[in-house]
Amino acid sequence: MAGNVIKRALISVTDKKGIVEFAKGLDAFGVEILSTGGTAAQLRKSGLTVRDVSDYTGFPEMMDGRLKTLHPKIHGGLLALRNNEEHQRAMSAHGIEPIDMVVINLYRFDDAVAKPGCTLEEAIENIDIGGPTMLRAAAKNSSFVTVVTNPADYDLVLQEMRSSGGKISAATNFSLAVKTFQLTARYDAAISNYLGTIAPDGTRKRFPDTFTFQFIRAQDLRYGENPHQAAAFYREGDTKISGISNAIQIQGKELSYNNIMDSDAAWQAVSDFDLPAAVIMKHANPCGAATSTSSLVDAYRKALQTDPVSAFGGIVAFNKSVDAKTAEELAKIFLEVIIAPAFDDASKALLAGKKNLRVLEIPAAAGNRGADYDFRRVVGGLLLQDRDTGVLDIRRSKVVTKRAPTEEEYRALDFAWRVVKHVKSNAIVYATQDQLVGVGAGQMSRVDSVRIARMKAVLPTAGTVLASDAFFPFRDGLDIAAEAGITAVIQPGGSVRDDEVIQAADERNLAMIFTGQRHFKH
Repeated sequence: MAGNVIKRALISVTDKKGIVEFAKGLDAFGVEILSTGGTAAQLRKSGLTVRDVSDYTGFPEMMDGRLKTLHPKIHGGLLALRNNEEHQRAMSAHGIEPIDMVVINLYRFDDAVAKPGCTLEEAIENIDIGGPTMLRAAAKNSSFVTVVTNPADYDLVLQEMRSSGGKISAATNFSLAVKTFQLTARYDAAISNYLGTIAPDGTRKRFPDTFTFQFIRAQDLRYGENPHQAAAFYREGDTKISGISNAIQIQGKELSYNNIMDSDAAWQAVSDFDLPAAVIMKHANPCGAATSTSSLVDAYRKALQTDPVSAFGGIVAFNKSVDAKTAEELAKIFLEVIIAPAFDDASKALLAGKKNLRVLEIPAAAGNRGADYDFRRVVGGLLLQDRDTGVLDIRRSKVVTKRAPTEEEYRALDFAWRVVKHVKSNAIVYATQDQLVGVGAGQMSRVDSVRIARMKAVLPTAGTVLASDAFFPFRDGLDIAAEAGITAVIQPGGSVRDDEVIQAADERNLAMIFTGQRHFKH
């Protein structure tokens, strides 16, 4: 099909941004405008001539607006095939006029249910019926009907009409129709997921019996984890969290699959700190981490000291804006990606000299929608869990040894506990109050993680503290750490041999606290 000329448009929008300007653009082409309710009132107020849908259908709005566009004259005008003689005869017989364009966005169901205290009744009243029905009808008949759901597309549509004498091409109509079906799918998924958490007795379930989620392709990738694997990156449709999916790439090569994985891990880790912090990530494990009370560059230098060999080709994430001094240090070694909430002009200029270096800005969080679930795909299924969020107030943790931690040890234990959360289990870290010293990650036995963390340590381990993401099943790991010079331990506890481990700590005058919280990261 060559496309369609717009002569009549039905406009009914919840988001009224830009609608007056768009409607005036249609009016300039002599397009008749049908509308309802608040949209009609706003368009009339701007001086536009608007025909009420109820006048067109001959049927009044009723039932508190639930029934207004669900009428054969509306859907016949949208669904009729313009090149089908039988359809045309039916339209003529029943006074159905063709509708060439619909401009609709839907009730904000997500926003409604996200409000604290939203009741089931309120949620149900925010389920749009007429809107999705018209959208689907128009999108099905996209050979003859233009459907516009996003204010961002208003200019595109008007520009095309201006360049073609009021016509919209078949290609544009098809593209807009695809967007429409994606929108209605996402909308129905939100309703299904929400209602699916409500049990027959009215109580809420954490997870619905059927879970549906939509992701939008952000970019194709050169390949996946390995060159023989095809890959693409998708982002959550409506999520406005502070994360790699919403990063703005300032410079550098395209991100790879592994870059995205490591960048996500680095950003999550550095986001758990309040003081200026730097985290260096390699293969989804931190090989450097530090905070500073003086400057961001100081945090980075200390993070690099943890393991400068592993840092080569790594990902560096900061929780504060990067300045020129920090950029100067960053430029001294080969890095794959640098991430921060902002970069000043001087730092951008310095980093621009390394044209392949990927520099990402991740804006501050605009909300937490969509951020409460972690997904893990397995063959034939999906694992779904709450995200491991929040930072524990360790001073409320249980002191289980004869000696309690000193204030300096508490600060070091707090730092270590924030880091170990982001290390692949079995996870062990040695740390001071502001610097990661040694990391043991992803081992099959905890005692080996203790040994590796000591072995990998470039900085002295004497006087450090140790964090373990899960309990010690035997005292051997603690004994090895004590020989390395640690002074205090933070761990979840919960082993049948806790008493044995506590005894080992007491024998060596170590302070140890139990969090009661595990941080496995597979």
